[in-house]
Amino acid sequence: MMQRAWQRMLSGRRLDLLDPSPLDIEIEDIAHGLSFVARWNGQTRGDHAYSVAEHSLLVEQIFARDNPGMAEWRLAALLHDAPEYVIGDMISPVKAAVGSGYADLDTRLTAAVHQRFGLPARLPADVKRRIKAADKISAWLEAVEIAGFTAAEADRLIGRCTLGAREGLAIRLRPASEVRADFIARFQSLT
Repeated sequence: MMQRAWQRMLSGRRLDLLDPSPLDIEIEDIAHGLSFVARWNGQTRGDHAYSVAEHSLLVEQIFARDNPGMAEWRLAALLHDAPEYVIGDMISPVKAAVGSGYADLDTRLTAAVHQRFGLPARLPADVKRRIKAADKISAWLEAVEIAGFTAAEADRLIGRCTLGAREGLAIRLRPASEVRADFIARFQSLT
């Protein structure tokens, strides 16, 4: 008997995880899934999990602030963790232990998401690097503000984050329904 390699989405679509089609990807499914996926395996302070959707909103905000001449890539920043709506968010040590299997799934799903929403399947290296820089600022803030890391630990494990880089930024913990609505609204404003 062949094992199932697809997941039914709330939209009714069947997303093949091994060969994802852009036609089976809906922003509502992404927003819903990401608003329920907890960063840091849920090991954060507060009454609500810090979701991947909330993280993605912050990464897009940081990317826009730090790259004002690259407005056409803000959607890519918002969708940088989109595959996690079906494969979850693994912390870096687990990704390293799992190996290339997770990375392969992530790559295939990212390409399908990008194609669905008019982005290139593979982002230009400079764009990817700039999104990663915004991602690291967000991760540093999360680590220190809600995940129990000291600033020194975060500097050592994630990379130094200057006061200027994090100025005016805040971690928000909100119910999934609010985050989902804001994620969809942000997507709509960018498309």
